Amino acid sequence: MRTQLITPLPALTNYISHIMMLESERLSFDTFLPLIAKGYPSVVFQLTASHLHVDNLVLYGQNVRPILLPVSGATMLIAYFLYPHTLKALFGWSARELTDLSVDISLSEPARGMRVLEQLLNAPSLEQRLALMNDYLLRLISPGKLEVNQPVLFATRMIQQHSGALSMLKVQQELYVTERTLQRMFDMHVGVSPKTFGRICQFDAALRQLSGNGFTDMAGVAFQQGYADQSHLIRAFRDFTGLTPLEYQKAATDFPA
Repeated sequence: MRTQLITPLPALTNYISHIMMLESERLSFDTFLPLIAKGYPSVVFQLTASHLHVDNLVLYGQNVRPILLPVSGATMLIAYFLYPHTLKALFGWSARELTDLSVDISLSEPARGMRVLEQLLNAPSLEQRLALMNDYLLRLISPGKLEVNQPVLFATRMIQQHSGALSMLKVQQELYVTERTLQRMFDMHVGVSPKTFGRICQFDAALRQLSGNGFTDMAGVAFQQGYADQSHLIRAFRDFTGLTPLEYQKAATDFPA
């Protein structure tokens, strides 16, 4: 499967972390592409074999459990990964209501009025599809519409900068808020608790490091990423992927190219 990392438009960089395109013309059987917890909600446009009956334009909230995207035959996915604090500001829903869930946004405004899905399905090129999705997201951030929660922005960035390996008490002290207040803010704007968000960031850092070194030196990675020991890292793998590290590595290796 061909992958491409795309830089967001300058006008979107305060809301979109990164854009990923995945494409394959030769998936010869039905399978699933797992969307593993990374701490970023996403807007995904997906084309795949018609018999799978997938929703083509979907908003995914924060996910703790892996989301399995059905794919087969000629497949394309364009995923816009949102910063974790922007979900409520962009779409107006409580982020907690979207955790581990997806919403078909093609029939909600402004996508419906813009006929975004129809145009995406008929667009002949990746460039035109990116332009359509950019236009849709630019409409969402039109001047005067967004109210980004600055304390949550600060807290999520602080947790990400430490790869989740810091005390939530430190975050509370930096913001001069109580544990309960911080919890309520994360429920509304992020969709998971501060502690869970920290665990997701810690796991994501460990997964990226293991992917880069061929899943070697598990104990060393566990130590560097702040886990008590290797068994705690393996437990985190099971929590977020349903697999052990070796099972995950084998599944990634066996996934059809």
